[in-house]
Amino acid sequence: MEQESKSKVSIIGGGPAGCMCAYFLQEHFDVTVFDKKSPLSSLLPTGGGRCNLAHAVFDFKELASNYPRGEKFLYSVFSKFSTADTIEFFEKIGVKTYIQNDKRIFPVSNSSADVREKFLKSLSNVNFIKEEVLRINSGFSVVTNMGAYKADYVVISTGGHASYDYIKRLGHSIVEPKPALVGLKTCEDFSNLAGVSSNGVLFTHKGISGPEVYRISSIKARDTFPYHLTFNFIGDIELQAELNSNPHKSIKNVLGCYVPKSLAHYCLETLKINPDEKCHLINGKKRDMILKRLQNFDVTVTGTFPDGEVVTAGGVDLKEINSKTMQSKLVPDIYFCGEVMDIDGFCGGFNLQNCWSTGYLAAQAILDKEFSF
Repeated sequence: MEQESKSKVSIIGGGPAGCMCAYFLQEHFDVTVFDKKSPLSSLLPTGGGRCNLAHAVFDFKELASNYPRGEKFLYSVFSKFSTADTIEFFEKIGVKTYIQNDKRIFPVSNSSADVREKFLKSLSNVNFIKEEVLRINSGFSVVTNMGAYKADYVVISTGGHASYDYIKRLGHSIVEPKPALVGLKTCEDFSNLAGVSSNGVLFTHKGISGPEVYRISSIKARDTFPYHLTFNFIGDIELQAELNSNPHKSIKNVLGCYVPKSLAHYCLETLKINPDEKCHLINGKKRDMILKRLQNFDVTVTGTFPDGEVVTAGGVDLKEINSKTMQSKLVPDIYFCGEVMDIDGFCGGFNLQNCWSTGYLAAQAILDKEFSF
């Protein structure tokens, strides 16, 4: 008796979300992944090349709170595929993990290349086609720059930087993409402080960067430029007590116990206070000026520059996607997963967790649809 042919699933985008979806479908479907680049190549730079797979937050609502866009949508998603499920998945394909003190989860190998190699090895029943998808015709026919391919189901997992034109032609709305987790250009010139870091803020030739700045850039991704930020670099210190205890020390050396000396020097010079002035000569007026400057360090942000993870705030409007299945509410048998949707998280493995969870959910929904009786 001739074996019944398997239904065809075309996955557009060979990044983390698309490959996660392919993994769970490959046993029961004829799965093809389309990508003009090599599969999982976008995984290589993550976590500084160490591959920050996830974040050790195991309550689904707490996990979802780390996504400036998509939080409530992700409640259902993370309740079905959690951080614990991510760890279990990678253990299954031979990637052992560990949790850092800051709760970021990494492979024991500390190698994105190792994760990619093992992940690709687990996709032995998946067909990869290195072609650029141009459009999806009704039917479905996936049209590339080289040909056309029929499919029963289509999963779009193209990330946050492509494919919006043909998604719009399917009738979907796109929330305008904006860069998130990026460095911020400033009106102020911090060239003399380039490379200096304090409280998660890294000064650069272009402006400011670093973990705290990435977080802010994500929260304010849709704000209009210019806007102002204020940083407190020294907390609520009793500066007068420090001055009294160190009367013969220079003011820059006392402040250097709380912030990098170059930052202290910069602030004092902008206030026209001699950095070498002894503490007993710092009067109340100067003391208050110093406190105000370091506790309310004002920065004017004029734009962004590529830095950090560089994810996209924006994408397919979540109102048009079923959060329980990742299926389009407008076109049956079209599914979305990963960053192509209007979902983005903070640094620390959250954006990859979105990929793992939504990729799994799309696969599970297709399995349920095909084999439910």
